[in-house]
Amino acid sequence: MDKIAVLGFGVVGSGTVEVFYNNKESICKKAGKDLDIKHILDLREFPDSPYANKLTKDFNDILNDDEITVVAECMGGVNPAYEFSKQLLQKGKSVVTSNKELVAAKGVELLAIAKANDCNYMFEASVGGGIPIIRPLHQCLAANKIEEIVGILNGTTNFILTKMFKEQMSFYDALSMAQKLGYAEKDPTADVEGHDACRKICILSSLAYGKHVYPERVHTSGISRVTIEDVEYAESCNYSIKLIGSVKALDNGKILPIVRVAFVPKSCLLASVDDVFNAILVKGDAVGDVIFYGQGAGKEATASAVVADIIDATKAEHTSISQTWETSSNYDFIESYKLAKTSMYIRVTSDNIKKTQDKINEQFGFVKFLSKKSKADNELAFITPQMVEKTIDSKIDALEIDGANVIGKIRVLDI
Repeated sequence: MDKIAVLGFGVVGSGTVEVFYNNKESICKKAGKDLDIKHILDLREFPDSPYANKLTKDFNDILNDDEITVVAECMGGVNPAYEFSKQLLQKGKSVVTSNKELVAAKGVELLAIAKANDCNYMFEASVGGGIPIIRPLHQCLAANKIEEIVGILNGTTNFILTKMFKEQMSFYDALSMAQKLGYAEKDPTADVEGHDACRKICILSSLAYGKHVYPERVHTSGISRVTIEDVEYAESCNYSIKLIGSVKALDNGKILPIVRVAFVPKSCLLASVDDVFNAILVKGDAVGDVIFYGQGAGKEATASAVVADIIDATKAEHTSISQTWETSSNYDFIESYKLAKTSMYIRVTSDNIKKTQDKINEQFGFVKFLSKKSKADNELAFITPQMVEKTIDSKIDALEIDGANVIGKIRVLDI
């Protein structure tokens, strides 16, 4: 019988234990062997838990137990999860995780340690929660060159934006609702400023293109500046607004990973993904567009992916040769987002609206001016032609020098 341990008995850890025991018979059948959870590590007391007899506060109980072959790391954060995972892998124990922050920061190191010790480091749950995406990328889509990955990778921000669109809530009212419903943390910074989505696109970028992409190398912006006015202008021209994480292979051999708020045309499937749901679109040179949709977070959904990795890890005789990437000593393979082409939604106010409109036409050429109900007389909103973002910035600077005040700027998704 293979024995399993779980690090952390919070939302994901407890969900992992519950899913395992609820479906133990079918899980063991799929693994082809008997499995059981022997230890659960947590510093807290859970006297009323049916699994209280499995709880330990000493990591060494797991590290030094030769019966344990697979450990599910459900702690979150980089430390002590990194040190624990490193030591377990060095002992030849496979580690599976839902910890996107750790995989994005230390994945290349942990994968190398797993390979050196002929075990596995698996992280299906780290990106899409219950949505399968890691395994499809390195197995099902292995015959393809991945041209682009575009996704709604954070359920909290998607919920907030959905409320802003469908119920005309302000950002802060929608955030407050998300917090009350348990979709957003007390400190929502990681979600609303795009850091969570950034970690996920880093993992997908690293796996798809073979070199480790660190979060600090990815331009990231969040949704906290999106206003009801922006929502109304988007609706007026048949767009939705989403927080999008993406990575694209460029003709010059570089890749462009980015996380940004975007105007998404309603003809695109991603525009119709609402509430806490996530969706990830993968473009392969052979298969074309493939979309993965479902609950990107939540106790049971995330636990589903963790347990699936446990099954795979117990079945594996050696390290997976496809779920890996190389270290990156320099970052010349990542293109600057300022050099990428995009269209941009821009909203300005001006004391001389006619003069500003003429200046917009002079700077950008043909633009699409937008309208909405109750538009202020001193306000203009428009969508630029597609051009290099650095050039757009210089033209915006010229507008501001000429007296305009730029109060909104959102990229338009080209898909």
